Formats: sequence, C-alpha cells, structure tokens
Amino acid sequence: METVLLEYAWVLLVLVGLEGLLAADNAVVMAVMVKHLPKDQQKKALFYGLAGAFIFRFAALFMITLLVNIWQIQALGAAYLLFISVKHIYDQRKGHGNDHEELLEANDNKGSSFWMTVLKIELADIAFAIDSMLAAVALAVTLPHLNVFGFTDIGGINSGQFFVMLAGGLIGVIIMRFAAHKFVQLLEKYPQLETAAFVIVGWVGVKLLVMTLAHENVHILPHDFPHSTPWTIVFWTVLVGIVAVGALIGVRKKKAEEQAEK
Repeated sequence: METVLLEYAWVLLVLVGLEGLLAADNAVVMAVMVKHLPKDQQKKALFYGLAGAFIFRFAALFMITLLVNIWQIQALGAAYLLFISVKHIYDQRKGHGNDHEELLEANDNKGSSFWMTVLKIELADIAFAIDSMLAAVALAVTLPHLNVFGFTDIGGINSGQFFVMLAGGLIGVIIMRFAAHKFVQLLEKYPQLETAAFVIVGWVGVKLLVMTLAHENVHILPHDFPHSTPWTIVFWTVLVGIVAVGALIGVRKKKAEEQAEK
C-alpha cells in the first residue's frame, strides 16, 4: 500500500509540474489576447478566461475518462506526450519556444471588441483544457488501481486515477490564477528546468506506450509487464535521474552566466 501511495505522490508531483507549464502558457496567451483592451476590461476578460479554463477542464476530464480504457486512446496519449516532448525540445533548441505568443501578436487584435476577445480566450481555453486532460490521463492510467471514498470507478476510470486527474486540473487552474507569472520567471531564470520537464513528459509517454503494447487486445508485451517490479524500478530511477540532472545543469548554467557577467 505504501508503494502505491508513493507512486501516486510521484505522479501527482509530475502532473503539478506539467500543469504548471500548460498553465503558464495559457496565462501568457490570455495576457497577449487582452493587452489591447482598457485596464478595466482586461480584468473582466481575464476573469471570464479563468472561469472558462475551470469549466472546460472539468468537461474535458469527464469526456476523456469515458474513453480512457480503449487501447487506441492510450496509444494516442502516448503519441501525444512523445510529440509535445520532442517538439518542445526541438523548438527550444531552435529558439522557437515563444512562437505561439509571436503568432498572437502578429494577429492584430486592436480591432477586436471585448466580447470577441473573450470568445478568442475561451477557444484557447478549450485547446489548453484538452492538452491538460490528455496529459493528465496519460499520467494517471499508468497508476495501479486505488479505491477512494468507497468508489471503485468514476466515469469509467478507477476512482484513484480519476481523483489524481481532478487534482491536476484544479492545480492547473490555481497555478494559472496565482502563480503563472512566477512560474514563467522561474523558467526564464532556469530554462533547463523546462527542458527537463518535457523530457519527463516524453518518458511518461514511453511508459504509456509500454502499457499500450501490454494491453490485452494488443499483447505485444506481457500483460503484467507495466506493473512488474523491474520495469517500475527502471521507470522511477530514470525519472528521478532526469529531475536531478535537469536541476543540476540548470543551477550550473545559471552560475556560469552570473560569473560571465561579472
């Protein structure tokens, strides 16, 4: 039981980091979209945007959990996580990390009315909600089953996995509301942390791919392999190693930059 709780704690921690990244991007997009409005309307538009983010995350959660046990959805989730991991790292290496912001700025918003701006924000919220919940599902389905509050399943998914996704979605909205700008500042100060975070996303995608290959309807790998002790040890050892190396490189690079400026 302690091992299961530890796995849940680790996944929730990773999910918080991932939700933080998505929330930071969502917050940046909203800020760019509303900056042409008067100050009082900016606050109102951001309020509607945050409310929409909250509602759409719940809607996406309940829709996606209905499909989560289908192996094709797991395969798509694995492909999605691997894609965003590789794409983000590639874009960052090429210096295109802020393409979404540049595109929004190029899309002249000066002629947009208040409600048209709100509509654009809500559409962006839908996209980020789907991103958020796909990532949460991809992480959660790798966890062993755990019954919470007496529930076995909720919306076709194990209650323990469901509440981890729910917590991740709520945390994402909270981060967006209170700490997104701080998160952006931290990533600007230690950019290697963002790279490490997306390497973790890719590694979780590998785990989801392993689960897909071990699905009873695919059966390329043994059905029990994803929950075996050797694979569990390998997965968590690599995950902790990614975090440690990312943090170490980030701190060293920051110190080197500070020394070079002196």
